[in-house]
Amino acid sequence: MSLERAAPAASQSPGTAELNAYNPRLGIALKVASALVFTGMVAMVKLLDGVYPVGEVIFARSFFGMLPVLLVIAWQGRVSDAFVTRRPWGHISRALVGGTAMSLWFAALALLPLPDATAIGFSAPLMTVALAAVILREKVRAYRWSAVAVGFLGILIILSPHLSGAAPTEEASLGAMLAFASAIFMALAMITVRRLTSTERTSTIVVWFAGVTSVFALMSAPFGWVMPDATDAVMLVAIGLSGGVGQILLTQSYRYADASTIAPFEYTTMLWTVLVGWIVFAEVPTLEVIGGAAIVIGAGVFVIFRERQLGLDRSRERSTVPPSKV
Repeated sequence: MSLERAAPAASQSPGTAELNAYNPRLGIALKVASALVFTGMVAMVKLLDGVYPVGEVIFARSFFGMLPVLLVIAWQGRVSDAFVTRRPWGHISRALVGGTAMSLWFAALALLPLPDATAIGFSAPLMTVALAAVILREKVRAYRWSAVAVGFLGILIILSPHLSGAAPTEEASLGAMLAFASAIFMALAMITVRRLTSTERTSTIVVWFAGVTSVFALMSAPFGWVMPDATDAVMLVAIGLSGGVGQILLTQSYRYADASTIAPFEYTTMLWTVLVGWIVFAEVPTLEVIGGAAIVIGAGVFVIFRERQLGLDRSRERSTVPPSKV
């Protein structure tokens, strides 16, 4: 297993070539497994929401999540390579933006049903298309702009009961806005990752993000951190470890098939969150959430296939940005 982008087959040894062989079924299975693991992680975060400050949970997610990744890199004998970078400030800015997205996301989970927050988060890839046109000056033609417009219609449908329904609560309205703000910062994080992938290893992007975010989160310790009991301590460690394992599964999935084959299966996250929300939290998604999520997912899948038609490979970007808002 490797956290690096696969080298061209012609330059690989037989053993390495076999590891990187085109195997879409395995790639899809790894992608679906990563979505399931990340959903379990998010469920644990939601269970602890309101008990521990967001900064404390983010520290656990980032610090302990780094350990499985470092173990894999150490097994490959590439630990030093993961820390070497030409662009430390690029990694720091990515951590600031991504850490903000994570903070907003975790705060939203305390106020919204899990499926609602997840569905709103699916707007991030659509926002990335728009931001790439503005910030990176990427050429975005009518097809993708149309998909973005349709996707935002779906987001408005999801948001409608929380902002202008018959009896929207202040808590739900705030949660919806926090989730939407998180999606905006997640899109900005994707833009920073897109810039970094031109020069940086996948492992470097993942390790630097976890490390820098851990440092920033640790700085919030004097502001209300709570000493966890044994059960909660185990859960905090499990949040981080599951996040790290999910990251490894996600990265590996893109080694075995094209991005356009793997990426649509990110949306299986919605299935897992609906099941977990129902079983663990007794949350049943509304028709608005189901309908809006279907529209957003459809728009997102269209963007993925359109990028394939245009020859745009987003595999390195997607392999470093899991669907759990980290």
